[in-house]
Amino acid sequence: MDKSVIKKIRDIVGNKNVLTSREDLVCYAYDASGIESLPDIVVFPGSAAEISAIVQLANRFNFPLFPRGAGSGNVGGAVPLGGGVVIALSCLDKIIEIDVENQYAVVEPGVITGEFQKAVSGKGLYYPPDPASLNFCTIGGNVATGAGGPRAVKYGVTYNYVLGLEVVLPTGEIINTGRKTVKGVVGYDLTSLFIGSEGTLGIITKIILRLIPKPEKKATLLVLFDNIGKCVGAVGEILKSHTLPSAIEFIDRNTIRAVESRFKMGFPENVEAILLIEVDGDSEIVELIKGKLVSVCKNYRAIKIDVALKEDEQEELWKVRRSIAPALLSLKPSKINEDVCVPRNRIPDLVMELERISAKYAVPVASFGHAGDGNLHVNFLLDRANTDELVRAERATQELFDVVLKLGGTLSGEHGIGIAKSPFMSMEVGDTGLKVMKSIKKALDPNNIMNPGKIFEPNWAFFRKSKNLTANSATRT
Repeated sequence: MDKSVIKKIRDIVGNKNVLTSREDLVCYAYDASGIESLPDIVVFPGSAAEISAIVQLANRFNFPLFPRGAGSGNVGGAVPLGGGVVIALSCLDKIIEIDVENQYAVVEPGVITGEFQKAVSGKGLYYPPDPASLNFCTIGGNVATGAGGPRAVKYGVTYNYVLGLEVVLPTGEIINTGRKTVKGVVGYDLTSLFIGSEGTLGIITKIILRLIPKPEKKATLLVLFDNIGKCVGAVGEILKSHTLPSAIEFIDRNTIRAVESRFKMGFPENVEAILLIEVDGDSEIVELIKGKLVSVCKNYRAIKIDVALKEDEQEELWKVRRSIAPALLSLKPSKINEDVCVPRNRIPDLVMELERISAKYAVPVASFGHAGDGNLHVNFLLDRANTDELVRAERATQELFDVVLKLGGTLSGEHGIGIAKSPFMSMEVGDTGLKVMKSIKKALDPNNIMNPGKIFEPNWAFFRKSKNLTANSATRT
């Protein structure tokens, strides 16, 4: 990048808020997908006005901008393809307001999700969205990707809690969308347009979030099954029982083996599947629902049911779910990770199809995730140095997508599209759908400066040159 342009950026944000050394830039060259591309500079703006000034420079001098939260995304959405400027939003980290009476909060995008949950909990309120990375991911990143989490079965996802936004548009103009009220139907729903747009339509600088009263009580159940069919049968029965747990997490055999191998949690060898179920609400309701859930699981021949009512005991049960990501690589050195979602009553069909696909292509599969809302994280395990394994895993992934769409599902439940899934967008939305989305992008970002190369435009040359691709991205070539 031209030194004179970098100087202009320094003049806007201050010298200490611009990084240019290679050692610093490497830290902002990747996200959780493992895809890497080095930016030209990294900038830490302190206000929407500073971001607006940088965006205006980008249009004037034709350089790309890449908004970045904590870099916890799984599809390469924050990766700065081909250089350009990373707009790191970590300095915009204030909780501006928590209105207890009207049950909303106003925050900046760099606020850590888990810290925000603790802040509102201290005031008797509750912010339910709980992505697995909640201890380090940011609210802004959650909004930009439409993040979900285990509690979505009862409470919904990030989308359901965003009332309004402040956004710096790709032209440098600043727009405020939505409202602080419960109701509001003035014009188009621009707030929804920006949720899940992955930084391609603007940079979010302020967020108004809906809150709800904090549940009085919570119970957690860890249920072990020696047969996967019984486990998914229990899931179906729970969903039909109208008990509405706040979370129903499913963990399959290979995932259990990985967790046990890595963390020695003491699961019996005959365990084939696990359900982790959470119930919350008024004390009497929690007790009633807990009893019904135990009864359903016993009817489906669960071999063990642990129930935790105290917070420390509940955290202990949740350790199995939170240990999965680091444990899976103990089975194979790499994986293709997809977060597909199907209608809830088709979860049994999806699980059985996964068994079939795994056997057909001789690729181990480990699946886990949010059975309560139909969203499973499917991991095809492989050694990406083995070309034959890589090809078989690619074919297995393609067949997985075909199956998911036939079941009435979607290719991404909560991770978004980014780079990794962009080649497959048309499978779900069709060519006309893609054309409409591109026209919206063009209207708001005529110079294509805002997070280019994502969602619609896969950069195949980048894939072929990269030396640091994960199996997930390598299969996209």
